[in-house]
Amino acid sequence: MQITCDDNGDFVLNPAELSSRFGLSGGEFKRKLQMGLVASTVEMGEGEDAGKRRLSLRIGNRIWRAILDSSNTVISEEMTFARAGTMKRTSRRTLA
Repeated sequence: MQITCDDNGDFVLNPAELSSRFGLSGGEFKRKLQMGLVASTVEMGEGEDAGKRRLSLRIGNRIWRAILDSSNTVISEEMTFARAGTMKRTSRRTLA
């Protein structure tokens, strides 16, 4: 997956690749974006993780996470499912 940054420093991801990660059609993914049902977070690495970032996107109970190196190359990614009762996080924080 190619990830770039825009002029504001925001990450730009390919919607077709993201929709396939979530098992959605492009149209379904776009509707969820428009409805505000896609939540995202960026976590900045510290210490031995300095220069890395973790991107997380959540739709319903599905969470896609990617670890990026300093050149925005995905070095790992995973799809997980949130457990019932977990809080939705929307703030910027550091990698644990």
